[in-house]
Parts: sequence; C-alpha cells; structure tokens
Amino acid sequence: MHRPAQRKRQLRSRLLVCAAAVPVILVASGCSSDSDSGSDEAKKDSGAKASASAKGGDKAPTVEKAAYGKLPEPCEVLSEKSLADLVPKAKDKTGKAGTSNDMAVRGSCSWDSLENNGVDGSQFRWLRVSLLRFDSDASLGSGAKRAQENFAKQVADARATKDAKSVKEEPLQGIGDQATLVRYDLKKDKDTFKQQTVVTRVENAVVTVDYNGAGLAGEKAPDVGALSKAAEKAAKEAAASVVSANKGGGKAAGPSSAPKADESEKDGGAKGDDAGKDEAKKDGGDKKSGDSASDEAQADGAKSDGAKSDGSKSGGSRTKS
Repeated sequence: MHRPAQRKRQLRSRLLVCAAAVPVILVASGCSSDSDSGSDEAKKDSGAKASASAKGGDKAPTVEKAAYGKLPEPCEVLSEKSLADLVPKAKDKTGKAGTSNDMAVRGSCSWDSLENNGVDGSQFRWLRVSLLRFDSDASLGSGAKRAQENFAKQVADARATKDAKSVKEEPLQGIGDQATLVRYDLKKDKDTFKQQTVVTRVENAVVTVDYNGAGLAGEKAPDVGALSKAAEKAAKEAAASVVSANKGGGKAAGPSSAPKADESEKDGGAKGDDAGKDEAKKDGGDKKSGDSASDEAQADGAKSDGAKSDGSKSGGSRTKS
C-alpha cells in the first residue's frame, strides 16, 4: 500500500529537479547568445578601427613647400661694377656659363683675369659663382633642410682641399640665412694662390663663390684681406639675386615635382671649371707669365673632374687657378 505513494513522491521530486534545471539551461543559453553577440560586435569594431588605421597609414607625410622655385641666370648675378673690381682684366665680362641640364636647379658661371705687367710679372684672378636649388621631397625632407645639408658638406669639402695650407674658416653675418668663409693657400710650382670660398644658404638655395688670386712671374701676392672682402661682397650680391628672381610667385610646385637627391646635387656647377680653363688659356698670350697662369688653371681644373656627385666638391673647383 505504501508503494504507490512512494512512487508518487519520487516522481514529484524528479519533476521539481527537471523544472529547476530548465531556467538554468535557459540562462546559460541566454548568456551564451549574449556572449556570441558581443564577440561579433567586438570583431566589427576591431575591424573598423583596423580599417581606419590602415587608411591613415596610407596618407603620405607632408613637407613644407620650398621657398624658391627657380634660380637666376648665373652669369647675371653680379653687376658690371662688381665684376670690374673682381676680374678687372677679364676679356669677356659676360662670363662663361657652366653646363647644366636644368637651370632651375643648378647653374654656374666663371670669369678670369690676367693683368700682365711685363717683366714685373702678372696679377691673376679667377672667379666662379655656383648656384644650387633643392625642392621639397616627402622622402628626403624640405628644400631648406636639404640645402642646409649641402651647405655643411660644401664647407667641409672646402676645409678638406688637398694640399691646402693655412686653412681658416670664419662664419659670416648678414649674408643669406647662413654663410661661411673658408680660405687657404695653395702652391703650384713657384706660385701661391690665395683661395677664398664663401658658401651661402638662402632658404632652399646654396650659393658658392670661389675666388682666388696670385702674383705670377715675380709679382707680389695679392692681399688676402682684400680678396676675402671682395668674395664676401660677391656672395651677398649673388644671394640677393636668388631672392629677387623669386619675387612675385617664385614658389615651388611642391613635393610632387621634387627631383631625386642625386639630380639636385649632381654637378653643382662643377662643370663650370672647364670654362675657367678655357678662359685662362685665352688670357695666356705670348707672355711667360700668361702661360704660367694658364698652366695653373689647367692643372687644377683636372681635380674638379673628381668632384663628388653633388658637384659642390670645393677642393677640385677651388684649386683651379
């Protein structure tokens, strides 16, 4: 008689256990569903962020536009009066332009003068103005930064000129944004040439003035102080010409038009050395002192062929006298 009652109690207990288990399953199922939904949302959010990040990374870095987009004609940066002071006996005051495949990026011009005093000897002068301009480039930096690097290199090259004696370096004020004078003596055969090199940076352009003089065939050496002042004056005038050439819309087009580094720095007017050699040969005449000047210029000009790709190697170009 007790068995039916006992079975009822066991069945009731089992129903209660099953009833209690249902909410647990439902809760667990609900949590699992919420978790999967949250995971999907997280994935979407993460993907969106990754996509945004990728798009941001594709954006090219910007650089400041170069201040100057062109250069003046190298043979016209100095006035007739200045040339008369620097190279008083030059046969061609218009100068001889160096070879350049892009005058907006690089150019040079040279002059030489031989004042023949007969048996008393001769006074020789050689002058060259070299211009370099650097565009801004996203991978290489702004035009001004690239010009600063080239400026420092040219100064270092001038100091390191082979066989140079009594090398002195002096920072200059009031010429462009940066200017440095490097001067030294260079002896060739029996003659000593007094070299003055003024390197100037104005914004994204570098102007280099090479000026040297010598007393040949017994003539006394020129005054170094006078040569230095003349070179500084020429550098200031040439830098001002760069500024004037860019007035009224001389801005560069921007990074997209920037040439490669080796294109901007190649030559640097180094090919203008050939002009110096040719002019020096013409000035020789029949006088022994004139021949001596030509020989010096020709021998030193060969060194410029070993100039580095930026063409601003001071040693070769500056020892040609």
